Amino acid sequence: MMLRSPDLYSIGWIATLPIKRAAATALLNQRHEPPAGFEQHQSDTNSYTWGRMGEHNVVIASLPAGMPGNTSAATIVSNLLSSLLQIRIGLLVGIGGGIARPDQDRDIRLGDVVVSQPKGTHGGVVQYG
Repeated sequence: MMLRSPDLYSIGWIATLPIKRAAATALLNQRHEPPAGFEQHQSDTNSYTWGRMGEHNVVIASLPAGMPGNTSAATIVSNLLSSLLQIRIGLLVGIGGGIARPDQDRDIRLGDVVVSQPKGTHGGVVQYG
């Protein structure tokens, strides 16, 4: 199936590793071909998987094979937004290893959902590593 416009996709799922892309792809209810009229920006090196999850059209973005690294999530997002300006919701799904800090009342465990939002000059996401 192919949708008529990339504007029909407003959710971007960021997959920083091939295993995460495979898991995200497996959760799609329906796979789509790239939409008609989609033009990937010349500096965008992402690979895309298109589909539907429930009632939502989702594009899964990842770097091509062999390009993992600490800055991969930021690179994927930057590339995604250069080609798909209409994306309004971004999902970065992972296991969040190393987040638990019960000694500081930060008891975040596997299965919890963490939501961030921009505030002031901060984008709502902090990279550790």
